[in-house]
Amino acid sequence: MQKLLDNRKLVVTVLVVGIILATAMALGPLIYSLMVGGGVKTEGVDASRTKAASVELDGQWKVIQGSAQNYSSVGFTFDEVLPGERTTTSGSTTNVTGQATIAGEVLEQASVEVDMTQLTTDKVVRDRNMKSKLFHTEQYPTATFSLTQPTNLSQVPDDGTAGTVPIKGELTIKGQTQPVEADFQVIRDGKHIVISSDIAINRLDFGVETPEMIAATIAEEGQVNVRLTFAQD
Repeated sequence: MQKLLDNRKLVVTVLVVGIILATAMALGPLIYSLMVGGGVKTEGVDASRTKAASVELDGQWKVIQGSAQNYSSVGFTFDEVLPGERTTTSGSTTNVTGQATIAGEVLEQASVEVDMTQLTTDKVVRDRNMKSKLFHTEQYPTATFSLTQPTNLSQVPDDGTAGTVPIKGELTIKGQTQPVEADFQVIRDGKHIVISSDIAINRLDFGVETPEMIAATIAEEGQVNVRLTFAQD
């Protein structure tokens, strides 16, 4: 009799373990899909609907929301290695402010501020981890960029097509400031100026370290993705 009861317990245990394993296998892809994904990337300038410039280049300019094709946005892109998969992850925010001064067709001064607390990817769990464990947005709620060298804009076309302009500045993330330089696409679009670039960075230069107890291995080299629309102030 005791042997029969022991056999029944063994069968029940095996069945329970089997059910748990089957459930985990069934829900695994769903849980994985909720944790990872391509994210929300700030894309480059869309010149498909831009038009010729209708205002002078010189003046005071400020960042505005922009059009549906070229709305202002700043974000990041990094490669990740996840269990069994390599992927690229992006995040972004449209909560961006900034201003610029152009005189004699030279960009003399420019600054941009990004609200890091509003960064989003496409996954709620990842958003929470990104803000609390990577960027520590409660302590460092903003990131900034400041121009450090005047930039000649005289070669930017006025017909609504893009020109390429090298821009140097200082980027501050998590309270760490580093010099950066990148080629920007610049378009004079009607009453607006639209710029975009993918600025190469090493996240360790800004104190953005991989937190403990995280499944993904995040590449050190990545990009700060920028697209901004300016209007005269």
